[in-house]
Amino acid sequence: MPFLDHLEELRWRIFKSLGAVLVCVLGCLFFADWILDAILLAPTRASFFMYEVLRLDSVNVELQNRTITGQFFAYFGTVLAVGLILGSPVVLYQVWKFVEPALYPKERHGMRFSAAFATFFFVLGASFGYLIITPVALQFFAQFNVSESITNEFDISRYFSMVITWTFGAGALFELPVVVTFLAKAGLVTAAVLKTGRKYAFVVILVLGALFTPPDPFSQILLAIPLLGLYELAILLAGGVERQRLKAERAEAAAEAKRQAAG
Repeated sequence: MPFLDHLEELRWRIFKSLGAVLVCVLGCLFFADWILDAILLAPTRASFFMYEVLRLDSVNVELQNRTITGQFFAYFGTVLAVGLILGSPVVLYQVWKFVEPALYPKERHGMRFSAAFATFFFVLGASFGYLIITPVALQFFAQFNVSESITNEFDISRYFSMVITWTFGAGALFELPVVVTFLAKAGLVTAAVLKTGRKYAFVVILVLGALFTPPDPFSQILLAIPLLGLYELAILLAGGVERQRLKAERAEAAAEAKRQAAG
């Protein structure tokens, strides 16, 4: 395909992606009240189901709006964020359809698996951030008092920001096995290197936890625990990639030996 035709194809893929996101955002406008009340504000209520699951002694969290535009931006910001999330599969599909013609059949199969792999770990991480980190950290800070004369009441903008950070930050960090698998396939890391770097990985994980969570050691450690488990999983995956590569090299060497013997 000529270069200009590639640009035209890319232009239409972008238009379709933006159209899908716009439709999702407009659709979320009809459910904005439910999204805010049943999802984002649910952890502020002591009746939130995860408090029972986690056996937490919960209290209602009081929210306040301290800026003129606080509730306005919280409302429409939520609609936009949820619309982007719902439209993201279509965006990924359009990116895939643009790249697909340039790949070999084997590469296409690998990319499909990688996309599913990445999606699974992102959803797992986002679920952990919303269902575990958010309720535990929120109740910890809501009930932490240096004096009985001080009442904990959180600003609504700060609350929404923290929930989004906990949720999507955890989702991004849970992509660790996907990133390591990609690097292993590219030959940039090995299982041996990962095992040797465990102590350094622990420090890096704590730093990443600090970047993707509020600046407190409590939520930082809470996020670091599963990340350490994912790091161990990444070591196993890197080892699996190495074994597959070695097996392929042996098969190729055997086939080459057969061709030479036949010749």
